[in-house]
Amino acid sequence: MTTPRRHKRVHTIATATVAALVTLALPGCTAASDEARAPGAADSSTASSATAARPAEAAPTPTPSPTYPLSTAPRTIPAVREHEPARGPGWKPAPGARVVVAPDDTAALSDEAKLLAGELSIGYGGSAAPRAGDVELSLDEGAAGGPESYTLDVKDGRVRINGPDQAGVFYGTRTLKQAVKSGGSAPEGTVRDAPAKPQRGLNLDIARKFYTPDWIQDRLREMADLKLNQLGLHFSDDQAFRIQSDTHPEIVSTPHLTKAQVREINALAARLHITVVPEIDSPGHLGAVLRAHPDLQLRDTQGRAVKGAVDISNPASAKLVDELLREYIPLFPGGSWHLGADEYQALVYRDPQASFPQLARAAQQRYGPSARVQDLATGWLNDRADVVRPSGKALKAWNDGFFAGGVTSAAKDIQVEYWTGKETGARPPLEYLREGRKVVNLNDEFLYYVLGQPNQFTYPTGKRIYEQWTPLVLRGTTPVPASYGPQILGGRLAIWSDLAGAQTQAQVAAGIQAPLAALSQKVWDSRAPQLPWSDFKALADRL
Repeated sequence: MTTPRRHKRVHTIATATVAALVTLALPGCTAASDEARAPGAADSSTASSATAARPAEAAPTPTPSPTYPLSTAPRTIPAVREHEPARGPGWKPAPGARVVVAPDDTAALSDEAKLLAGELSIGYGGSAAPRAGDVELSLDEGAAGGPESYTLDVKDGRVRINGPDQAGVFYGTRTLKQAVKSGGSAPEGTVRDAPAKPQRGLNLDIARKFYTPDWIQDRLREMADLKLNQLGLHFSDDQAFRIQSDTHPEIVSTPHLTKAQVREINALAARLHITVVPEIDSPGHLGAVLRAHPDLQLRDTQGRAVKGAVDISNPASAKLVDELLREYIPLFPGGSWHLGADEYQALVYRDPQASFPQLARAAQQRYGPSARVQDLATGWLNDRADVVRPSGKALKAWNDGFFAGGVTSAAKDIQVEYWTGKETGARPPLEYLREGRKVVNLNDEFLYYVLGQPNQFTYPTGKRIYEQWTPLVLRGTTPVPASYGPQILGGRLAIWSDLAGAQTQAQVAAGIQAPLAALSQKVWDSRAPQLPWSDFKALADRL
């Protein structure tokens, strides 16, 4: 009786073993094959085999959810000011990804969205509903922060960039672009960012050296990625006058920018949220104008011409300059205008009143018997400001065009562009700040890139700006008290083309690259940078 049962048990074990082997060999069995082995579809021995085989077909272990380390801030220049870390895969461009815009914001943000889509080589989806993998741009006028602030949120496989104004959303796209370029992806989490200073940029002297429109536009793109928002354009000086003029074509030099080219530059700048700040310097630095109008030349009692200086006692001088101002104001739609006012050489004479009696008489006639030549120069600055002010543009002038101790003073709404403490008439920065004036930092010790390095200038280095300069360092290397920080509106790196042939356009572009990146960091965030210079420079080279 026992022998047959033993035989059946052996048969059952063998059948189970075969079934297990078949299961291992065919892991991809379909639902149909499972049904063929279902109870009732086979004989009892097969059913017994299936029953015995179940232990060998253990249920698959559930795949654990992926775990991610806490994210770190994206690597960008300038560095983001706040990043809330999170755990997740982050975001990177993938096939099918798009940049989309909230439906109500399509008109306002389509330029920003199309630019970003092209840069990331992904699609532009217009106002389509966002889906997994997309980047969504939107405006929220009620959001906290200024117009250049933004929030960038990476979550659930999507990126959302939001800000109260187009400029802030645009800067959020710059952060995303750089994060992808520097690290391959944007890290999970939330960036909240805004600049410390409202004015951040580059000043370009195209009067002494002509720069092509393409070169200027390349600098605008470079500036935009660094979240810089001002390009100062110094286009009139002793050497040349570099923009087409319809009112005074006789003063225009060759080569020069046509008005059509200027409009293209302004249009690109506007799309990149950069203001072009034009400068017709006066009453000095007008040599190019004077070559065509020698009758306006300032001369001393000996009959010697004063370089670049117009005779500000001659009403024809003001008439010509005002005609130029009125011609160019509509050409530059941005919100600022630079009036110049520096280095009027009559004021470097030991006794300007004796050397220029015509100026002294004009000053006394206008301002009274105690007025001096400096008062007439101040009156010139205020008169030019009166011409530009109705346009609504913010007004600027170089610091050595503001004089102390006169019977009149420069209008309070003219911003002081502080560049030096070495020139005649230049005062320490605190004097301007104590008067309550707004100041922009162009410290010639750190921020002057002077071609050929004349007059003891040396090319600025990014390392020195990054490690030693802040917007509070207005003159030399000593900062003003931090309590004056709110009056300092920002800073610009300045290219001056004194020895025009000393560098090519390509050499200038390469030479300013690191200084401009360092400047962008220091005007975006007033705190000490977290990266050492070597790491910052390596990041700048990658970006």
